[in-house]
Amino acid sequence: MTFGHFFAILRARLWLVLAILVSTVVLTVVISLLLPKQYAATASVVADSKPDPLAAMIYGGMASPTFMATQVDVIQSDRVAQRVVRNLKLAESPEVRAQWLAATKGVGSIEVWLAEVFQKSMEVKPSRDSNVISVTYKAPDPRFAAGLANAFVQAYIETSLELRVGPAKQYSSFFDTRAKEAREAVEAAQAKVSEYQKNNGIIATDERLDVENARLNELSSQLVSLQALSSESSSRQNQASGGSADKLQEVLNNGVIGSIKADMSRAEARLQELSARLGDNHPQVIEAKASINEMRARIDAETKKISGGVGVTNSINRQREAEVKASLEAQRAQIMRMKAVRDEGMVLVRDVENAQRAYDALLARLNQSTLESQTTQSNISVLTEAIAPVEPSSPRVVLNTLISIFMGVLLAVGAALALELRDRRVRDIEDIAETLGLPVLGVVPKPTAKSLLGKTKLTSMQQRLLTANNSSSSAS
Repeated sequence: MTFGHFFAILRARLWLVLAILVSTVVLTVVISLLLPKQYAATASVVADSKPDPLAAMIYGGMASPTFMATQVDVIQSDRVAQRVVRNLKLAESPEVRAQWLAATKGVGSIEVWLAEVFQKSMEVKPSRDSNVISVTYKAPDPRFAAGLANAFVQAYIETSLELRVGPAKQYSSFFDTRAKEAREAVEAAQAKVSEYQKNNGIIATDERLDVENARLNELSSQLVSLQALSSESSSRQNQASGGSADKLQEVLNNGVIGSIKADMSRAEARLQELSARLGDNHPQVIEAKASINEMRARIDAETKKISGGVGVTNSINRQREAEVKASLEAQRAQIMRMKAVRDEGMVLVRDVENAQRAYDALLARLNQSTLESQTTQSNISVLTEAIAPVEPSSPRVVLNTLISIFMGVLLAVGAALALELRDRRVRDIEDIAETLGLPVLGVVPKPTAKSLLGKTKLTSMQQRLLTANNSSSSAS
């Protein structure tokens, strides 16, 4: 179908097209004028994205993309709508109750019925790039529309505060019970520590352990010194027992033995002189020999006496070494026992510390939950309050008329094309040539057709057809 054919169809059915178009526009205008006027009042709120100073974790998800969608769902919830009904006390109105009885015959709750009615006329739109939410309510009365929009905003703020305070109260009760249990656990653990310290005589574990360690170090030093003395005294005793007692330092440094040895040296010198002068059998020589032997016996006696003292000293050193060693072992056992006691005590002390930390954490959460449960501030604030609109929001006569013109044109054109498909007619020369499959040789003009120079003016289609016919005749 060409544009010429299309316009020919419209021109042929012009009255039908105009009738449908005019009917559509008139009907739309009449309906728009007959519809009751609706007034739309809009109030807006803003959700603060700053965290609460009392509970910084409460609004942790406020930066989430689902936050605004959640707030829209809360505003549109039955809980908010029913709170509006309760705040306005509409259920107590006899007129409203009569309407409810007429609509539901007393079945169900009047609050639920009113909430559903209000929700149908309310529209909530969140802002695209901010935390602002607009609440629009439509009603025949502009003041009623403004009042309902503000009532929904107030109910939303109260509900959001209730949703925040309600869990905080439950948490406060929960943490209160847990804090009492934690305090009892701290007291029980502390009692165990006190009982353990009392049974083991522990006053200051670390200080006493330091003293005992110092004493252990002192005994260890004494044992090392005594072991050195005992080793030395054992060497001297072995020397004395092995026939070298005269070489002992005690013997060499003894004054009596030194004096006797000096006297014996003089006596030996005198004996040599007497032997050389008087002979070995002279009484003076014999007396001198006897005196020397007596001195030698005194030296041996003194040497044995000193050797016996070395043995006694060695025995004393060994005894002292054994005593110190026993004391050292006893001190080491005492320290090991004290460390074991301290380790057991430290386990009990750590239990006390853990219980105390748990109690402190629960107490902090209890204080936080208590403050949250007592708050009267919400993170939702009223940005603008709804006011009674002056102009109705619907029906929009001009807009509806423009839409009806567009739809009427579409409907009229569609009706004309549908009728043309059902009842095909010849609209121009091309339809004849296309339908019969034969060339058109001439066209009889209408009686009212204008002439030029006394001849009828040929159309372009006629000229093409005649030219085509002449060309075919010449070719044949």
